[in-house]
Amino acid sequence: QVQLVESGGGLVQAGGSLRLSCAASGRTFNGYAMAWFRQAPGKERDFVAAISWATGRTIYADPVKGRFTISRDNAKNMVYLQMNSLKPEDTAVYYCAARRITTVLVTTGYNYWGQGTQVTVSA
Repeated sequence: QVQLVESGGGLVQAGGSLRLSCAASGRTFNGYAMAWFRQAPGKERDFVAAISWATGRTIYADPVKGRFTISRDNAKNMVYLQMNSLKPEDTAVYYCAARRITTVLVTTGYNYWGQGTQVTVSA
């Protein structure tokens, strides 16, 4: 069974940086997309970024482009989200996710999820 465990959340001031980590286990991920989603209080869960495990290709949601970077370390089965220039509106629970893909990265259809880690950005 695929298991995803996030870590690295916390409290940071606006303009600061934080790096989230996701430990992936349970299978090989060569045919998978790995992604980060976030959910703020009272709002739906939104796509943040995704990366192809095999190729390293990435996609980003518009609000985080130029500020966040998704990456992976295949040898360590780790996925990261480097978050820079953080804003109060980035405050949310951040979730690591995974899904099987054929070729193109997608923002929907993820069926494996981590437990989430809280990120709070103060003004």
